[in-house]
Amino acid sequence: MSLSQWQWETATAGAVAGFATVAAMYPLDIVRTRFQVNDGRVTNFPAYKNTAHAIFTITRLEGLKGLYAGFLPAVLGSTVSWGLYFFFYGRAKQRYSKNREEKLSSGHHLASAAEAGALVSLCTNPIWLIKTRLQLQNPLHQSRRYSGIYDALRTILREEGWTALYRGLGPGLLMQVSHGAIQFTAYEELCRIMVDYKEKKQKSEGASNLLNSFDYALLGGSSKIAAILITYPFQVIRTRAQQRPSKEGIPRYMNSWHVVKETARFEGIRGFYKGITPNLLKNVPASSITFIVYENVLKLLRPKRRND
Repeated sequence: MSLSQWQWETATAGAVAGFATVAAMYPLDIVRTRFQVNDGRVTNFPAYKNTAHAIFTITRLEGLKGLYAGFLPAVLGSTVSWGLYFFFYGRAKQRYSKNREEKLSSGHHLASAAEAGALVSLCTNPIWLIKTRLQLQNPLHQSRRYSGIYDALRTILREEGWTALYRGLGPGLLMQVSHGAIQFTAYEELCRIMVDYKEKKQKSEGASNLLNSFDYALLGGSSKIAAILITYPFQVIRTRAQQRPSKEGIPRYMNSWHVVKETARFEGIRGFYKGITPNLLKNVPASSITFIVYENVLKLLRPKRRND
């Protein structure tokens, strides 16, 4: 059975992993987004002292519903993104590999991850923009609230045009390409090192039998930390660029470059790392969950391939 006939395995595993990740860690995503846009010069956001205070304040003022604002587009975006990412990543690796037994170099893993990240970003930017705007709605907002994902889409198209759905695409592309490339290259290399180490101690059929869930959690978390620390500023820039314009139709920032200049001018380097604490709290364990689910779903699907 050729590898191309079984690409649905990686897409399915990625989609399931993406859903599990979002559902488990979503409240921290809300907190991170609100910290990212709070530059200290706006009055339509509550002041949060830290992550715990933010969760408590949102729950008190907006209820549990506030901690899950934008959950539907987040689930849709994460599920689609991870599904497409693993699919494009697997296809790229297949293209770079002459046969299934040949090990790819670090450069091939890097190119595969970068290619997958760019394609995913182009496909999903509108979903992330809607998610960001739903997350930023709070009792201090003066504009009419979006009632849901469809109302947000319809209002954006009516008031701002379809191009607004691609606000923040530039930093989004840079983030997806670099973040995914760093994370997956680190993951693959760490995985290879761990497999080689364990193969010296025991013989097995392959990596899927050598590594357990704890190993995947450790590998996923470690690779995620490296990617976050390097690429986080792109995420802050994208989030700020995607904010909803004022009720007069004036955007907070004209474009992504305007975000960079204003952030650097008024906040310095620290401004580009606003919200990194809840981001690490969310994404490091989330990445571990993702890779645990992904690898184990693949284990469930691969026996079917052997049987067929």
